[in-house]
Amino acid sequence: MTRAPHLTARLQGFGTTVFAEMSALAVATGSVNLGQGFPDYPGPPEVLDVARAAIGTAADQYPPGPGTLELRQAIADHARRFRGLAYDPADEVLVTAGATEALSGALLALLDTGDEVVVFEPMYDCYAAGIAMAGGVARPVPLRPPADGGGRWTFDPAELRAAITPRTKVLLVNTPHNPTGKVFTPEELVVLAVHAIENDLLVLTDEVYEHLVFDGARHISIATLPGMRERTLVVGSAGKTFNVTGWKIGWICGPAPLVAAVRTAKQFLTYVSGGPFQPAVAAGLRLPDTYFTAAAKDLEYRRDVLVEGLRDAGLPVIGPEATYFATVDVRGVQPDGDGLAFCRALPERAGVVAVPSGVFYAAEHAHLGRHLVRFAFCKSDAVLGEAVERLRRLA
Repeated sequence: MTRAPHLTARLQGFGTTVFAEMSALAVATGSVNLGQGFPDYPGPPEVLDVARAAIGTAADQYPPGPGTLELRQAIADHARRFRGLAYDPADEVLVTAGATEALSGALLALLDTGDEVVVFEPMYDCYAAGIAMAGGVARPVPLRPPADGGGRWTFDPAELRAAITPRTKVLLVNTPHNPTGKVFTPEELVVLAVHAIENDLLVLTDEVYEHLVFDGARHISIATLPGMRERTLVVGSAGKTFNVTGWKIGWICGPAPLVAAVRTAKQFLTYVSGGPFQPAVAAGLRLPDTYFTAAAKDLEYRRDVLVEGLRDAGLPVIGPEATYFATVDVRGVQPDGDGLAFCRALPERAGVVAVPSGVFYAAEHAHLGRHLVRFAFCKSDAVLGEAVERLRRLA
């Protein structure tokens, strides 16, 4: 690997993301972009209207460092309503610039040089970078797809056990999981909790897709398990739930000492963000249960449209239980199984852009994702319809 000049050793290898490459390819070729996971349709007017009304008021100025009390109270009420978790908005809830800052702030606050983080892969790409910036070491445990494409992704408990060493400090969990669409089962969460307690690990859990689950699957926060609240930081975000990914309003909840540690690091990152959006997100979190149920059903419908189109194109889908994404095995249409080559050629072949799943793996496990590709289905009817029509050219 060629060393990037001036870049610290911690970030060598973290170059321009494949998302930027694929998005540029979409623009250059006029392709439908199913690579990046952002909706192209608006969020609920009950949320958008509050933001519009807040612009031009005192909300344009710096909000309090931890976030407005109104939003922190709404986050705490939301956690109690949907997860049965009680957090004090005064010192157990922190508003952040999206979930990414919550995760980065937590890793910077908790890790000393050489501390290890056990994390499941494929993993959202900011995890590895955040661990590296904090001076930590990622210890990835692979999730493996079902052999026949049906069922769910699973992990080997023996591999999890082997990944935990005396240097392990944090277990990083993402459920519902990006990019696989997996929802960790109650039994799997118990396994994770047992290891966390036995090894005195802190747990950082990314739950930004908490409401976007399908087919009767149920999201459970590991913080609700016995003995886990006191060692767990829960990360959430408004972006996915309310179709406002550009607002970058996230949060982190947990025991006061852990949140205080994160706040210490976070205050020297963005300090604060999104003043006019904070009252709007508070309004969104107070919407009735019917909103959250309908949002999941709507996205489930969009998933089904894309899954049918992908299967018609000869791309078997590993059924996602949640999130914005569907993963396919490209070996049926790409005999060498090179997912990156498939994605680079797909705009010319079909006028569609996707992302190779290999980028979500550490180097030692890259072979596990070489033949996998991720498509986003959080798109409008017109865009999904056009993408499906184009994909049929592969059949």
